[in-house]
Amino acid sequence: MLTLDDFDFDLPQDLIAQHPTGERSASRLLRMNGEKISDHLFGDLPRFVRAGDLLVLNDTRVIHARLFGRKESGGRVEVLVERVVDAHRAVALVRSSKAPRPGSRLVLEDAITVTVRGRCGAQAAFFELELTGEGDLWSLIEEHGRLPLPPYISHPATRVDEARYQTVYARHPGAVAAPTAGLHFDEALLARLATGGVDIAWLTLHVGAGTFQPVRVHDIAGHRMHSERFVLPPATVTAVQRTQARGGQVIAVGTTTLRALEAAAIAGELRPGTWETDLFITPGFKFRIVDRLITNFHLPKSTLLMLVSAFAGVSEIRLAYRHAIGQRYRFFSYGDAMLLNRQ
Repeated sequence: MLTLDDFDFDLPQDLIAQHPTGERSASRLLRMNGEKISDHLFGDLPRFVRAGDLLVLNDTRVIHARLFGRKESGGRVEVLVERVVDAHRAVALVRSSKAPRPGSRLVLEDAITVTVRGRCGAQAAFFELELTGEGDLWSLIEEHGRLPLPPYISHPATRVDEARYQTVYARHPGAVAAPTAGLHFDEALLARLATGGVDIAWLTLHVGAGTFQPVRVHDIAGHRMHSERFVLPPATVTAVQRTQARGGQVIAVGTTTLRALEAAAIAGELRPGTWETDLFITPGFKFRIVDRLITNFHLPKSTLLMLVSAFAGVSEIRLAYRHAIGQRYRFFSYGDAMLLNRQ
């Protein structure tokens, strides 16, 4: 039985990347095949994929989901929007000295007043908020909110972050965290891959605030994942099926893409549509779709570290992380990347 301690490791603080590289594709790439490790630049990626392979990317766009404000009583609050439900309602994490009561109001960024309707979500970790008065919540959040950089990045979001904490192909707004494996791609690299005969397909999974929630149980089998919404277009399903039929490899860019593809095939056949998934991928999971994974380095004891361990092997990921720390790779959202084969 695997426990939370099996996914722990010591990481020097100075390896947590606080800023992006000067150029997107100039980050480093650790390539792992079984227990064989090699070190490269991300711009070398076209060397390691073949004509007829398929890259699947998540084209979600990060919204200005972080808002600061106060309760009617005067206490300070920080709100991280999980998702905007409609023009007047949102689901969000609310951080304050005391949890807000149902019926109470929050004034956010001196511009948006919302009423707390109550708790919701897995383990009741979120609150449903309703806009008080006129207006469109989507527009108000984008106008007055802030880019929600992860908690391990110590500086407030800047103009550089506004550009670099989005993928170059971000299209559909709704995420509160970037699909960070995609941050390494620039237009020139995508063009090189396409010229080399690599197909590219898209899906949209809006990364939710639950991605920042820690695992709080020792026995990981007791953890319940937050739910996330994704859209898998028919054209992407067709591209996957065509790739498999000709013997090509399906390469997921990021854990969000992998999770969406595998969730849409959980019944056996990959199906297009709009879905909600709370799929928790741990060692022993049977992968049906994804052959290779491009991903960043993940936090200790995180569900994402469990996912990549399930995909590439627990001992293999431990070896890769030891190598990365020894070679001073940069970790987490603005850090370097890995290219993994399915075990």
